[in-house]
Amino acid sequence: MAVPLRLSSYVDAHRGRIVDTLLDWLRIPSISADPAHAGDVRHSASFTADLLRDAGFEHVRELTAGGAPSVYGDWLRAGADAPTVVVYGHHDVQPIDPLDEWESPPFEPVIRDGECLGRGAIDDKGQVLYEIEAARGLLQVDGRLPVNLKLLVEGEEESGSPTFERILVDQRDLLACDAVVVSDTGMWAADVPSICTGMRGLAGFDLRLRTAAVDLHSGSFGGAVPNAAHLAARLVDSLHDDRGRVTVPGFYDDVRPLTDEERASFDSLPFDERSWRATAGVPFLTGEAGRTTLERVWSRPTCEVVGLSSGYAGAGIKTIVPATADVKVTFRLVADQEPEKVALAFERWVADQVPSGVEVTVVREGAVAPALTPTAHPAVGALGRVIERVWGRPPLFTREGGSGPEEALGRVLHAPVLYLGVGLPGDRIHAPNERVVMDQFWKGLLAAGELWPELATVERWPR
Repeated sequence: MAVPLRLSSYVDAHRGRIVDTLLDWLRIPSISADPAHAGDVRHSASFTADLLRDAGFEHVRELTAGGAPSVYGDWLRAGADAPTVVVYGHHDVQPIDPLDEWESPPFEPVIRDGECLGRGAIDDKGQVLYEIEAARGLLQVDGRLPVNLKLLVEGEEESGSPTFERILVDQRDLLACDAVVVSDTGMWAADVPSICTGMRGLAGFDLRLRTAAVDLHSGSFGGAVPNAAHLAARLVDSLHDDRGRVTVPGFYDDVRPLTDEERASFDSLPFDERSWRATAGVPFLTGEAGRTTLERVWSRPTCEVVGLSSGYAGAGIKTIVPATADVKVTFRLVADQEPEKVALAFERWVADQVPSGVEVTVVREGAVAPALTPTAHPAVGALGRVIERVWGRPPLFTREGGSGPEEALGRVLHAPVLYLGVGLPGDRIHAPNERVVMDQFWKGLLAAGELWPELATVERWPR
């Protein structure tokens, strides 16, 4: 017989109010990447602070380090022997372009066919709200929380978190914890619950080549002078060998291999490669030989040319030998790879590829280290038990190929990062008609209500 969930009655009694709160929050166009919406981001921060106070959190305040405001609140009355948990999410949202592809206005959210449609519905206001409501529910039902709980809701995640790590460093003592719970990720499917255990890192570069002072007439100089476009094309081609492996020396030296449990979990997922390819809209798949598609996008490092420009690209032909070329490159990194080490290796590799006399500049365009929480961590076990209790089947383990502030959270706070995210592949994150499936939302709320008591039973908190 199924064990009753702690907050089932609470959800039934407060469902209407919670939906109204979600819709009100989604009406705030808190687009952090657009300076014209800076006031809306501040409005969203104020709205978030009010939510926390009304739920019963204390010491609510805004935290800034020169950027958009994050919001903090806590409930610290569980006692010194209880674990302390930081819940992370963000209240800013993506831009809404292209507007003409939205079925309803992005900041006029609606509930339709069991889905809430609106910008920020799943990424990430909906997922933050079920964390807040779970705490409110436990405080109402039990009069207390079984853990010391701190909520940190960022205001600039969708614009690259430019000052968020500074907040973490400045507020390290305030945010001290035993674990971090992130609700800004997803699940494999509504009927295939899963737990994300890691996210790839990122290192970006802008590579600029110059072969001459100006573009040269191809009739007068062609065939006798170096062509920047040719050099860029050869360099791009040299980034990978014929087995799809990155050729930068030492690139794979520090890659942590999958555990047997992780590999078995990947293999157990009902992955339809043909459907996945169709979703991407590509005629075939490629990548590192000997690796499955899921391994390639979750657990293996990559190198992608994300921009390539040189010469003339307008109508007709311009008879020149291009003097300059620009190549933009990003590396996705996995556990144990260090962005600085990869950057130095790439810069040395570029210098070896370019002929003497050609001017080459490599500009670093930001870096994020990878994040990974071992599946054997006891807190991951606690989360797995909760997922099974709420979704009715044990979760599988996944990773995400993207990057975010999760690595900084774990590193600065010296704590394992758990991922209680309920987003689904069809939620259209960052795209028109973003949604949250309300059944997933309610299960997320119930799961958060189960997680805090479950974490309180964890006796070992390895770092």
